[in-house]
Amino acid sequence: MVATTLVAMLCAHLLCFSGMFLLISRRLPGNRMGMDYFAVGNLLLASAYILQLVEGGQTWSTMSVVNHTLTLAAPIAYWLGAMRFFGRQVRLWRSLIVFSAIYVTAQLLVQWNAGSTARYAMLAAVATMLFFAMIVTVIYGVRTFAKDLHGEMIFFALLIAGICVLNALKFLKIVDGGLDALHMDSRFQMIFYIYMSSLATILPPSIVWLVLRRLTDNLRNMAARDPMTDLLNRRGLMEALQLYFNARNAAPAYLLLMDVDHFKRINDTYGHQAGDEVIRQIADLLRATVRRGDLTGRIGGEEFVAICLETDREGVMLLAERLRASVESHAIRDSGSGHLLRCTVTIGVSPHFCGAHGLEDALRHADSALYRGKAAGRNRIELASVSNRIAAENTESALVN
Repeated sequence: MVATTLVAMLCAHLLCFSGMFLLISRRLPGNRMGMDYFAVGNLLLASAYILQLVEGGQTWSTMSVVNHTLTLAAPIAYWLGAMRFFGRQVRLWRSLIVFSAIYVTAQLLVQWNAGSTARYAMLAAVATMLFFAMIVTVIYGVRTFAKDLHGEMIFFALLIAGICVLNALKFLKIVDGGLDALHMDSRFQMIFYIYMSSLATILPPSIVWLVLRRLTDNLRNMAARDPMTDLLNRRGLMEALQLYFNARNAAPAYLLLMDVDHFKRINDTYGHQAGDEVIRQIADLLRATVRRGDLTGRIGGEEFVAICLETDREGVMLLAERLRASVESHAIRDSGSGHLLRCTVTIGVSPHFCGAHGLEDALRHADSALYRGKAAGRNRIELASVSNRIAAENTESALVN
């Protein structure tokens, strides 16, 4: 009686959270972060347990075959939902239909050749392998595509490991004691149902937490980036610098401030659509030219920033020259008129700075160098003079004192 109550409560939990996942998925854009797949997984597992309650025991019947198939289809739906959450494009119904056809066939063959005990043992064995594969996927994700969710993924791995171990023990008990080991009121089955009920209570809110975490991260990322180019804005640059300089032994950084020469003339001659195309393509050139780990941003209409980390002044000047030459040699096609546009840029290089608080000073020094470059004829690189930097530091020191 207690086991029946536990299973009934488990079904109620699964069905309620299935409905909640479905409602949440309808409010989410794009791939819906897999919430619709999680809703299907809950529905399949709830249906399997309902059939188990109706069936009342371990028998050979059509209901039993469907029950076993739904029991294993549910974790597959969860697995596919997790892949959708991390941006993988996977199909739900095709995968479930193919799996169901294969597993129904396997059940018929095992029942025909080895009987019901072997069929129930196969269910426990396949469930164990499925959950073990999920654990491996989660551990792999911690090291690759889910590094930002390290703690959450370890938590999920531990929960999945529990159900994996219980299914492995169930397989051993069936092999050793036959179908009597699956009696609903047996001690092992009670432990199994209690653990499953706990999972049904813990996992759904945890999945909702992951969705909220991802949405919050996306909003924070949007707030830190320029919408046209997807480069960092001033806020994003400051946050990235804080992370860099908070690390141990962070080397000084240099800032390149790059301005498109005669940009107003491009807008006036070819229109703002052409100007926007120039901005986007120069942003792409900036991303392609800087080294991995350097920071790139857009802080004004036609002003771009590159912050060079882990380098010296000579390396910064070489990078600035590569960037200047790359823009000069690149022809930009205006998609509206079809004209090929050629642009040049002037780049101001700041002295090195050693903390995120130095960003504004570095921008000021680079801006002064940039305007010297503009006055000297454009399409050139100017390094901020050390004397200007020292003067600025002395002025700041005098103000503080």
